[in-house]
Amino acid sequence: MGAHKKLRQGQILKLIDAEQVSSQDELRRRLAHLHFRVTQATLSRDLHELGLVKTSEGYRQLATAAEDSHAMPPLARALREFLLDIRPAQNLVVLKTPPSGAQPLAAALDAERWSEVLGTVAGDDTVLIITATRQAAAKLRQRIEDLLR
Repeated sequence: MGAHKKLRQGQILKLIDAEQVSSQDELRRRLAHLHFRVTQATLSRDLHELGLVKTSEGYRQLATAAEDSHAMPPLARALREFLLDIRPAQNLVVLKTPPSGAQPLAAALDAERWSEVLGTVAGDDTVLIITATRQAAAKLRQRIEDLLR
């Protein structure tokens, strides 16, 4: 890893430890004040490499976010934190989230490796879950709703 990248990533960790950073754009601006000019793509890679996830309290390290969940399964925690609505659409299930909530929710869902899920596509505030059949979509929706209880 290059010295500049290592220094930049160290500054990112210091920033998120010191105060709440709620968006990549906010983080990019704070880095610019420290004379680190980064593109959104570079910042996205840095966040991924550092194991940072977005929570309702801003960016946090994955280990820290997991500790805060008090042993709650990651998907259950993500659903409670980000899910606003579930909408069935034939063999698809659409999950609505607040802005920037789709990525962490889709990642938590993918990590479960549920047999009903053929794949997920996450935008900014929408997760599209693809299943093989309408029955699989209905079963998946029920599993999600059960986790919310």
